[in-house]
Amino acid sequence: MKRFLIYTAKILITTILIAAILDGLYTFVFLQSKNRGKIETVFNSKSKKYDVVILGSSRANNHFVSQMFEDKGLKTFNYGMSGGHLFEASLMLKLMIERKYEIKNIILEADLSLSNDHESDGVSAKFLPYIHNSEVIKEHFKTQKNFNELYYVPFYRYIKYDSKIGFREVYKIATGEKTNSLDNLGYYPLSKHKNGNMKNNIVNLKPLKHNKYYEEIKSICKANNINFIPVMTPMCENVVGMNYFDKVKKAYPEIHNYENVVIENKYFSSCGHMTDAGAKMFTARILKDFFKK
Repeated sequence: MKRFLIYTAKILITTILIAAILDGLYTFVFLQSKNRGKIETVFNSKSKKYDVVILGSSRANNHFVSQMFEDKGLKTFNYGMSGGHLFEASLMLKLMIERKYEIKNIILEADLSLSNDHESDGVSAKFLPYIHNSEVIKEHFKTQKNFNELYYVPFYRYIKYDSKIGFREVYKIATGEKTNSLDNLGYYPLSKHKNGNMKNNIVNLKPLKHNKYYEEIKSICKANNINFIPVMTPMCENVVGMNYFDKVKKAYPEIHNYENVVIENKYFSSCGHMTDAGAKMFTARILKDFFKK
């Protein structure tokens, strides 16, 4: 029995040591990453200056044409993240502030994402390699149910989210393979597809009366003298339940409603995402309304 316990203890200690070594190795690689995604680019960057920073989900990523801002003399980057929620948008802004970014204007796509205050596993996982290297990331994840496992168990986060931050991603970072997420100043243009989903039903969607992460973004902007521009972006003409946007306006009257600026299906790749042509029409309106001078 004694031999068995000693043998078991040795295996356990060896396993923990291997996990700790792998954890350190993976984290080291992620700390060198600067050209694969928006999150690691911000984390591994130093102080930057922007006239306009765009935050939100894919409806920010696909709807705000960064170059059109640049053409007006406004240094801009679109940090919208496909699949992201306000949980990730808030954390991204916190990281920018932690890295001493100087930002004049924040445009936040705040519409459908106001209906929840959950993290997006696929996007939030990309912050986790840095959880021991940033107090901001640590504190942001502290309210999540699995925080203790993510923070204290070595290599757990890399195993749990292997598809996002596992061996494949580590290998691609190590070999210098780039992605297109940083192209076009962060804006991702879409084209018209025959099989695009041009029907959407948001009847059951309800904005939270107090979205924690929306309020965080709003407060951070106020504390850092950043002009906060929250907007609702367009959806196609086939959507059922468009009164959702009226509910958002009632709960958050400061959010500017642009859901009907572009409505024709020909300008949409899918019901919730405009094509490049639609995005340019929408961006032109935003520039006219907020950056005319």
